[in-house]
Amino acid sequence: MLWSIIFILVLLIPILSIVLDSQVGQALAARLERKGIAAPDDASSERVAYLEGEVERLGRDVDRLKEESQFLHRLLTESPGEPEALPPPGDGPQ
Repeated sequence: MLWSIIFILVLLIPILSIVLDSQVGQALAARLERKGIAAPDDASSERVAYLEGEVERLGRDVDRLKEESQFLHRLLTESPGEPEALPPPGDGPQ
């Protein structure tokens, strides 16, 4: 009797490893993980709200940087024309 129980346990180890490594075992593991994620607690809802706020803030920063970049690009590409000839120092009106 004892030998039959040991024999069954010895056979169960490789069978269990084959089942757990199969697609069916991976699907069962994924389903168990999703059940844990399905019920968010207060901490995760606060974290999601914080992250949404950060995304909005970063979006505004990106828009501001884009406007600044466009402004600088316009400044650099404009031709200033001929600079005015300044009189040398000391030749000003008296």
